[in-house]
Formats: sequence, C-alpha cells, structure tokens
Amino acid sequence: MPSDSALRIVWIYPDLLSTYGDQGNVLILEQRARKRGIPVETVYVRSADPVPDSGDIYLIGGGEDRPQILAAERLRRDGGLARAIDRGASLLAVCAGYQIMGSVFGGEEGQPVAGIGLLDIQSSRGPARAVGELAAEVDTGLGGHMLTGFENHMGVTRLGPGVRPLSRTVVGTGNGDGTEGCHAGKIVGTYLHGPALARNPWLADVFLGWTVGRLAPIEDAWYDRLRDERLKAVLPR
Repeated sequence: MPSDSALRIVWIYPDLLSTYGDQGNVLILEQRARKRGIPVETVYVRSADPVPDSGDIYLIGGGEDRPQILAAERLRRDGGLARAIDRGASLLAVCAGYQIMGSVFGGEEGQPVAGIGLLDIQSSRGPARAVGELAAEVDTGLGGHMLTGFENHMGVTRLGPGVRPLSRTVVGTGNGDGTEGCHAGKIVGTYLHGPALARNPWLADVFLGWTVGRLAPIEDAWYDRLRDERLKAVLPR
C-alpha cells in the first residue's frame, strides 16, 4: 500500500449482519492500524448500497436466517465483493457471513440456499445449536496460535479441497468435524464471535500485514489478559 494512502476497511451490511457485536472486529482493525501510524478509512455498506471493489480489508458478520438469505441474494447480484477478492483484497467472514461465502447454506427451514462461492465450503443445519466458548489450535500456516471465541450457531460446514481448516477444535463444535473455520488465500471464515479479533489480535495483524507488509510491534497487555482469562476458563487442566 502506498505510504500516502489510507487503509480502506469495508464493513458489509451492518443493517443485516451485525447481531452479535461483530462490528468490534472493525474497531480492532482501526485501532491496531492507527497505533502504528497507518491512516484508516472505514466504509459502512448498508444492504441497499453497492459494495465497492476498491477496499483493502472486507468484513461481514453474523445474523439470523432471514437476513442471511437476503444478504446472500444481494451479494450475488452486486458482485463487488467478488471483484475485490479477485484483485487481491482480504476478507474476514463470521458465522452467517462465513456460510454465505460457500456454495450453499441452510435456510430458515433447512432448505438449501445458494451462497456466493468465494470459498470451497458447503453448510447446512446441524442437529443441535452449538453455544458456548470455543478454543482451537490454529493452522501453522497462519502462525499456530490458540484461537479463542464464542460460538452460537446451528451450522455444520464441510470443507472442500480448495480450503484449509482455520483450526482444530480443543473445546467446542466449530464446523462440526473437529475443525473450526477455514482459510484460502486472503479469506478467513470462522464461526467465532467475541468479537474474534478482540480475542485474537494476532489475527487482526495477519489482515493488516497482508495489506501493508511488515508491522511494528504494539502493546498487547490488555489483549493478552483477555485471551489468558478466556483460555484458562475453558481449556482442560
């Protein structure tokens, strides 16, 4: 990114998919960029607006069944997110937003609904709702950290050969097969709220690094305290 350009963050459909505090992911990215002297411009794209294809980091959150279906329909028609990914932008997709990025997900009655096909995954409704804390060991390709967050979903997600699991679950349900989330290129999908980036600041830095390159270290004491508290509460002793 040129030194005179602002980092452009795009928050997709806050009027449809921002049920579980996932806007906090936007705030964490803004804060961690500005602490390093990186100028930031954040664009909030409501569902009636076109998704710009000129952003650097895109985020989409979780929500209920009907808003999820509406979001998928509008993203398919719009095409802006797909164009942005094609030109090298990154994306964090959470819960309902994660499912939308695949080829299909389960609708209000479990019926298959077409996703937008940015990830090689398929989701459906599982037998029971997964609610509670989750801890998982992150793929070494993304640093091998321990992932922490809160899940609240009925989804079961099957990963195709075009993606890698984001992590292997130690506590919690995740995708339903012993894994949680996935990643491919500069796209990360996860079921985790919390918000995910507040609990896992290293992941926020992965997204920032993809855009601006090498990052200067910043003080993480408060993040570390939160992570340690939540991991100690759920990990086997």
